[in-house]
Amino acid sequence: MPQNDALRSRIIGRFDAMAPQLQQAARHILAHPDEVALVSMRELARNAGVQPATMTRLAKFLGFDGYEGIRAHHAKAIRARVDGFAAQQERTPLPGQGLAAQMLQSMSSQIARLSEPDSIARLAAAAERLAQARRIYVLGLRSCHLVAWHFHYVMTLLGEKTEHLDGPAGTAGDGLMHAAADDVLLAISVNPYARQSLELTQAAREKGMGIVAITDSEVSPLASLADELVLCTTESPIFFHTLAPALAVSEVLCGLLATRDRDAALDALRRVDRHLASLNTYAGAIPKRE
Repeated sequence: MPQNDALRSRIIGRFDAMAPQLQQAARHILAHPDEVALVSMRELARNAGVQPATMTRLAKFLGFDGYEGIRAHHAKAIRARVDGFAAQQERTPLPGQGLAAQMLQSMSSQIARLSEPDSIARLAAAAERLAQARRIYVLGLRSCHLVAWHFHYVMTLLGEKTEHLDGPAGTAGDGLMHAAADDVLLAISVNPYARQSLELTQAAREKGMGIVAITDSEVSPLASLADELVLCTTESPIFFHTLAPALAVSEVLCGLLATRDRDAALDALRRVDRHLASLNTYAGAIPKRE
């Protein structure tokens, strides 16, 4: 479903008024729109972790006579796509290579979607908000830790503007002690959402901090807390969700921030190079034993 799809907008607009089970079903539909048209209602409900009747109740809540209304809408959206699901399946190689190719095609498509105009505008707005911050606090727990760490690490090469909320022994929130309204929290979380990430983001909001969120859905719990929202999908043909699009978002944000002042960025990187060279950090060959 495209971002400007009428049904998608209706689901997002009415999401807060839904009962928890309806929200669970709606979140799954937003994250897996092709599935709605391609599998049975029972299978869709099982994948969403709800009862089949919940899908019917959701359809009626959204103004349809029954679930077939939602299915028909998604089937029409698939037919309207120039390069839809069926075309992707036709390109799948022979068994043995199929899963690897399917995974890579899926990630490629997800990253390509980040270059659509709406996504580019979100990335630009997020970078601008981060650039205006006195200090950027970076939060990503569990699987999203790698995205948070990547952003923080790259930004430390350019200066000391970021603080990674990654304290040991449950002290991650302690880093917000000295945060103020002119600081920004960059929060990364995808479904299933880490409870502490949501709690710390809420705490940052209460301190008056700006919030930039990288998440997977307009109905993510982070969405209602964020000043700027960057969306990246996580669906995968295997058991685990993919974080490749979120990592791509981190790289783009770092690039946008670094190029705001290219001369200052180059000076900082030269200092990093000299420091790392003084520590003999890298090697071009296996070091010889003494």
